[in-house]
Amino acid sequence: MGSRYGGLKQIAPVGPSGELVLDYAVFDAVRVGFKRVVFVIRRDFEEIFRAKISARYAGCIAIDYVYQSLDALPEEFAVARRP
Repeated sequence: MGSRYGGLKQIAPVGPSGELVLDYAVFDAVRVGFKRVVFVIRRDFEEIFRAKISARYAGCIAIDYVYQSLDALPEEFAVARRP
């Protein structure tokens, strides 16, 4: 989530025909031979990503999702809280 942007900039249309920021990255990945893309997202964005992204790239490249979470850190790490 882009806090200054105010939303999910990765799935906002930015191109002349409504292309997403992710479209450019996935296009380049496919063009150089990647067969799989992994999106690291927060679990609370899963539904919107699956709805907007999974079908968009179906048949072009395999997609996996990995979920980031601040409460799933190794014991030796801690979340730095902003004052």
